[in-house]
Amino acid sequence: MSDTELQPPAPAAYEPPSVLDELPGDLMMWVLIVSELLVFGAGLAAFLGVRITDPLGFAEAQDALHRTAAGINTVVLVTSGFFAALAVRMAEHGRKAATRGWLAAASALGIVFLVIKVMEYAEKASHGIGVETNSFFTFYYLLTGFHAAHVVAGIVILGLVSIRCTPRTVEVGAAFWHMVDLVWVLLFPVIYLLR
Repeated sequence: MSDTELQPPAPAAYEPPSVLDELPGDLMMWVLIVSELLVFGAGLAAFLGVRITDPLGFAEAQDALHRTAAGINTVVLVTSGFFAALAVRMAEHGRKAATRGWLAAASALGIVFLVIKVMEYAEKASHGIGVETNSFFTFYYLLTGFHAAHVVAGIVILGLVSIRCTPRTVEVGAAFWHMVDLVWVLLFPVIYLLR
């Protein structure tokens, strides 16, 4: 035997943990979340940029919105986010039935959000207000419609996560759902309240 065969292997170099190691859930979900936030951010920036060119027109169009329904939807989504967080907590404690219950509650509130949004769209349509009415409503329908599509995707994700409710999968699903909540919390004041 040679001397090199008798020597123990060299210890691996210590690498401090990176920020990516600290992210809850899955890195690819975070890539998706950040990219979606950038898309919504660009849409809101464009909305505000165009608003500067026609503040009176935007204020007049904004008066046709149903702020109470949007406020209720804000409470609905924030509450659903709380339920998703409770699902994560239950999954961490191995309580699958409770996890599925909180995921179902979060999804049910997502459906309530969509019903209210459809009622709001129907009211606009009954008054002849559509995407082509003016710049405000073009942005209104694009931003809120894109968000509603994300609510639908979130409901599907929460449903899929409930099938295999491990702490990791529930955390990934809840992270997406929280992004949906966050986007609405940004859309609501900018579209419905900002004058």
